[in-house]
Amino acid sequence: MKPTLIIAFFSLLTFTNCSIDNNTNETPKVYVTYWHLINVSGGIAGVDNDFVMDKITWNFNEATGKLTVKNTNTDETIEDGLNTGTYTFSVTEVGSDKFLVVNSNEFGGLTFTETQLAIDQNKISNGTGADGFIYTFKRVVVVEEPSI
Repeated sequence: MKPTLIIAFFSLLTFTNCSIDNNTNETPKVYVTYWHLINVSGGIAGVDNDFVMDKITWNFNEATGKLTVKNTNTDETIEDGLNTGTYTFSVTEVGSDKFLVVNSNEFGGLTFTETQLAIDQNKISNGTGADGFIYTFKRVVVVEEPSI
């Protein structure tokens, strides 16, 4: 009877460790978050400018500390934040508040939700500002093929 139990045990062990061709060679998916500027408000003149999606996008790469901005707005009279380019960034925390620093300059206070980001230049780490802009972004996540 003992050999029968041993054979049954090893048979069960063998069947539970088998896999059916799990080597599918699928390329892993990379999810990238883009923040689309949808509104700028405030400032001395009290502006309230709306932007269409894809006009101005920001991409924060936390691993490299780089912010990539794509700004296709050609109207120089409209406040639209940063120009197209790559910037260094970091986030400073003071208590429970977070502040965006771009190229070593504090840009404003950060407020996040699942789908929206607001950067308020009237909220700064050492108090409050005046006549700053509030930049409102909408979050869009896309799947990109990784570069090999």
